[in-house]
Formats: sequence, structure tokens, C-alpha cells
Amino acid sequence: MAQEQTAAVNPQAGSGEDSSGYVFQNRRYVGTKETVAYVVYDMSQSFNINAYSQRFVTNILQVSLKLQRIANVINGIWDVINDVLFGAIVDKTRTRWGKFKPYLVALGIPGTIGTCIYWLMPLMFAGRGPNDIWKFIGYLFLMVVREGAGTFRDIAQKGIQSTITPHPVDRTRIITIANFASGFLGEKLPEQIMTVLLDLIGRNKIKLTLQGTFVGMGIFTAVVAGAGAMWFFFICKERVMQSVERPSIKAGIKSIINNKPILLMTLSKMLSGFSVGGSKSDYLIDVLNFASLNIITGIPGSIINPISYAIVPWFRRHFSSRFLYIMGTYVGDILLVPVFLVGCIGGKKHGLYKKVVPMAIALTLWETLFMIFYGVRKVIPTEMYNEAMDYCEWKNGYRTEGMTSVAQGLAQKLSSIVSGYIALFIKQLIGYDLTAYTRGTAQSDNTKFGLFAMFTIIPFITTSLGIIPMLFYDLNDKKKEKMYEELLERRAAMSKEATSGDLEALEKLAKAQILNTIAVGMLTLIPSVCAAANVITVIVIAAPSMLIVEPSGMDTE
Repeated sequence: MAQEQTAAVNPQAGSGEDSSGYVFQNRRYVGTKETVAYVVYDMSQSFNINAYSQRFVTNILQVSLKLQRIANVINGIWDVINDVLFGAIVDKTRTRWGKFKPYLVALGIPGTIGTCIYWLMPLMFAGRGPNDIWKFIGYLFLMVVREGAGTFRDIAQKGIQSTITPHPVDRTRIITIANFASGFLGEKLPEQIMTVLLDLIGRNKIKLTLQGTFVGMGIFTAVVAGAGAMWFFFICKERVMQSVERPSIKAGIKSIINNKPILLMTLSKMLSGFSVGGSKSDYLIDVLNFASLNIITGIPGSIINPISYAIVPWFRRHFSSRFLYIMGTYVGDILLVPVFLVGCIGGKKHGLYKKVVPMAIALTLWETLFMIFYGVRKVIPTEMYNEAMDYCEWKNGYRTEGMTSVAQGLAQKLSSIVSGYIALFIKQLIGYDLTAYTRGTAQSDNTKFGLFAMFTIIPFITTSLGIIPMLFYDLNDKKKEKMYEELLERRAAMSKEATSGDLEALEKLAKAQILNTIAVGMLTLIPSVCAAANVITVIVIAAPSMLIVEPSGMDTE
């Protein structure tokens, strides 16, 4: 039975409802210490200089655009394969540490090592040309390693979000805090430091080399990110327990097919994934020759950034999740259209797109307006994904976070293989010179206009189809209320079993959280109930390990 397969949390303490109708509204499961650890972990995911990764490969490592296209296709195919494989592995995982926690190590150890070696490649392949086969093989190998570690990281991160607390409002609180901190500190700081350094080096203001700067910043951010992931591993708890049954790949795929919200979001991501464009940093560096302009134009937006998170609850009360998803996801591309039109004034040769002052004004207005919806962009899609995971449990009686995470990204990655190939082909077509930046020379007018178009109008044209599927999204407040009420009843029933003292029922609950290889006869279950605190603790003593499951508990830290 679905009710019997899903482990429970005690829902009664602190129950209540707000205007949205969500059950046990006042309940908080995640304490302060764990919230801080999750914030640090989330910040570590964006604490990098990946915004300059393409420039690093093109201008510093100097891999030819042709070989980059080949590497991207191979890595894209591997990305698709490992998504399905790793997603199935994660969904079958049952350990004393939880379902997702062990995979945080995949980021903390091999992912960190692989990333450090990645940034060291210019030293390892010094003096080799753009078409050198050994440099290409080394580059491709590290792409594959980083992609594999990144898949485990992404699945673990999304899964942790849905299991550290059973309550949607508590979950949204944590995600909002984490995204705010990441956007305000972790996401921007390394990129901004790198931006300033590139301008200072380009103008001979400091005695650093471009190669040394990329290598040093890349390794530093990789180590910090890995340390943040490892710390979270030791702090976090998974409170939404998994079903006794380990779903097969077939069952996982079936659960996705029966999950309309995931199907629609997946289709939306797939169509959006066909977006073909270039980076903002390429435009600022190769056209305007002013990388730090990104910091200047972002000043008003940085003031609005915290406000954008503060007004997310207001947006949620007045607009549907569907509308907010569309606005948050696509408003940036829509607002780039007037930026393109302004830049085209004067034509290709004398256009405003090559002038710092008018484009600084246009980009400032664009980023400021975009940042109004930045909180919505970061919070709402994540919240909708987790709601879709609860929908899976509601419909199927088990959770398939691994395969669901795969489904969310798979179609987008398939389309990204094509779009990435086309983007590099366009870059080659417009005559992009790989060595111009390091030689201190300028790109041609045709190349500059092409880079401007790739940054502005082309992404808008190629990404807007993703809006269409979301017009049919119907997981509204009424349906969500019914879903959470029924999930609450199921978990309450399991909680009642846990407090009854029935040995058979307790064994069933314990088996949901331990490896199937541990014999049931080796289990000794000791239920301990603290009625005053309304806390249920089931201590499962098993050879050779001990698991402590804490399905409930108020925030007392």
C-alpha cells in the first residue's frame, strides 16, 4: 500500500494554517545550525569563476573551436548517459547516512580534485598548439570527470532540498535564504574579483599574468566549494524517509510519465535549451574592452537583489506559480530586446553597441529591471520541482528524486548539445580570433557585432518556445492543498504505527532506512517517546552500524 510504503513524520506538533491553506504551517523542522550549513553548501555551488570558463579554454588553454565543438558533443552524450545511470543509482540508495548525503562526497573529493587539475591544464600542456591531440584528450577527459561529479552533485542537491524537511513552507524558507546568500555573496564575489583582475592586467596596472590569474582563482574557488560541500555532509539530516521498495529504472520512468508537472517543466526546459547565444563577458571584453563594466551596471541591481527575495511571498500571494515561473525564467531574455535595438543605432560599423556610455546605461536598466524578478527566478522553479516530487509520492507511494532530477535536466541537456555546437559554429563563422585577446589586438567589426547579437537578440529568439508548455501547468493551490492533506494523513498513520510499540510495524519502518542486505533478524529496535516534547526517536541498532531517525522536532537552536 502507498500509505505503508512511505515513512512518516509526526505532523501534529505546531500545526496550523495560514492564508494559503497549507497544513501544519507553523512547523519548523530544520534548525539554525543546519540552515546555516545548507546556506554555505548552496553558496559553494556558485562560488566559482565558471562565467569565464569558455574564455579560459579558448584564450588561455587555446583549444581550437573545432575541437571544442567535438568535445562538447562527446561530453553532452556522456552527460545524457550518466544522468539516467546515476539517477537510477541514487534512487536505489539506502544508507545509514541517508539517500543523498553520500553523494555530497562526490563533489567534495573527486569533483574538487578534477576541477583543480582542470585549471592547471595550461601548465600541463604549455607550448602545445590549438589542435594538439594530447591537450584535446586531457581537456576532454577532465570534462567527463567534472561532468560525472557534477551530476551526483546536482541530484544530491535537489534531493536534499526535498528530504531535509517534509513541509513545503519550511523548505521554501531554507531555499530562499540560501539563494539570497548565494546571489549576494557566493555567486558574484569570485566573478567580480576575476573581472577586476582582468581589467587591471589588461591595462598593465598589476604585474600578474592572465594564465596565473586563471589558474590561481580556479583552484582557490574549487577548494572552497569542496570544503563547503563536505561540511554540509556532516551537519545535514534527511527527514523524509524513503520507501521500503527500491524503485527500478522502469518504475522511475513510469513515475515521471505519471507526473504532469515534471513533464511540463521538462518540456519547457528542453525547448529553452535550444537557446543559442554568447556570454556577456565576451561582449564586455572583446567589444567594449571593459570587463569591469559588469560590476558598474550591476550596482543598482545589487541593491534590489535582497528586496527581490523579500517580495517573493508577495508575488506568491498575488500570482500563480505558472506565471511566476514564466516571468522569472524568461524576463531576462525579453528585456534584452530593447538593449539590442539601442545598440543597433548607427549600424554595424558605427553602432552604439561599441560605445561604453550608452551601452552602460542600457545594460544598467536591463539588469535593474531583471533583478526585480531575481528572487522569483531563483526560488519559484526550485519550489515547483519539490512540489512535483511531493506529487510523485502522492500519486505513486514512493519518491524518485534521482530519476525526477534526471528528467528535469535530461531534455535540456540533449537540446544543449545541439545549441552549444551551433553557438561555437557561429563564433567561428563570424571570424572570432582565439589569440587576439592575449596579443592585445581587437576583433573585427563583423565579429564584434556578431558577439553583440549572440549576447542579446539571438537568445531571445531561440529560447521563447519554452513558455508554451507552462501554459498548461495546473498544479494550483486547491490541488496542492488536497495533496498535502493526504500526504499528511499517510505520514500520520505511519507515525501512529511507530508509537504503538508493535514490533512488526517498527521493523517495517526501520527497514525503510537501512540496506536491504542487513538481515531483519539482526535488528533490535528501541522506541523512545518523549510525549512532552512530542518528539519520536526510533533508534535502530544494526550490525555493523547504528542509524538514528528523527522524523520530527521543532527548531530549538
